[in-house]
Amino acid sequence: MKTPDKKYFIDNKKIIDTIESVLNPDENILWKGKPLKKSFILSAVLKMLPLVILWVGIDVTLIVCFAIFLEIDWWFYLIFAVFFLFHLMPLWIYIWNIITAFRRLKIEKYAFTDKRIIIKRGFLAPNIISIYYSSITSINLRIGVIEKACKVGDIYIVSENGKFIIEDISNPYYIYSELQRIANDIKSDIIYPNNLRPSENNGYKTSYTNKK
Repeated sequence: MKTPDKKYFIDNKKIIDTIESVLNPDENILWKGKPLKKSFILSAVLKMLPLVILWVGIDVTLIVCFAIFLEIDWWFYLIFAVFFLFHLMPLWIYIWNIITAFRRLKIEKYAFTDKRIIIKRGFLAPNIISIYYSSITSINLRIGVIEKACKVGDIYIVSENGKFIIEDISNPYYIYSELQRIANDIKSDIIYPNNLRPSENNGYKTSYTNKK
């Protein structure tokens, strides 16, 4: 029996972690990007911050009031501590979201090909999401306060299979318009193939090349 080449598996493990590894032989990448680090992390920090400040402020006030004004047995303090440990859950979730944001940022990547939109995201391991242009029902752009300050935007995609977000993309207006154009052209080609068009209809642009 032939001994497996361990180096082969190690090398391919590195390849599988890229978007290029899931492309079909005749599939070409038109655009590739990832979230802007500053905006992505800042969003994680500020997203729950007002709620957490209010929640922690109320809990700290209650703890101080109980500690100063009530004379109770030691066992009640134990129950009291366990209660607030769970009651402060928004704080623990907030801290967890900030910690995991750095890991998610490392994994999260996006690509538009001449066949589909590819979203690579995850925490422990990358998950690949494919959104075929024929299934898309709407594409919208949202630029909030944080996004505007960082000069990025979020693209919201609604398809027959669900809703997806491409987060914190630089040059958002251009990317949004290009995605709309590509989706419209390719979807139109699927609905109205070239050989079914009348001779006076030149059709849409069906051949795309990567713009560098």
